[in-house]
Amino acid sequence: MEFKLDRIHIRDILVRCIVGINPDEREKKQDIIISLCLEGDLRLPGESDDINDTINYKEIKNRVISFTEESSFYLIEALAHEIAALCLEVPEVRRVGVTIDKPGALRFARSVAVEIFRTREDYPDRGFDG
Repeated sequence: MEFKLDRIHIRDILVRCIVGINPDEREKKQDIIISLCLEGDLRLPGESDDINDTINYKEIKNRVISFTEESSFYLIEALAHEIAALCLEVPEVRRVGVTIDKPGALRFARSVAVEIFRTREDYPDRGFDG
């Protein structure tokens, strides 16, 4: 029987950044909402109850916020792709899901969102080990 990966969810990180294709979006930071699904094997920390054995989700959250606040992308798809790579730099994260909501992007819609899933194999030029 194949082992399914365990998941840690970080939901609704509110960040301000430059993202969009319109001239006003290129000048003024706007709100986006990032949610992460970090997949890995959590059996050891479940047994040991030791913080050193698990995925440090606080560190990942802080890295994602810092990266995003300093970034500038035209598409939320590209931003999501780079956030996924950032999460996969953590060896314990074997697969990641990234959802980015852009509130107010469309009239009459609360939000537009992009959701992607990536593994290290999706970044062959980044030097991730399998």
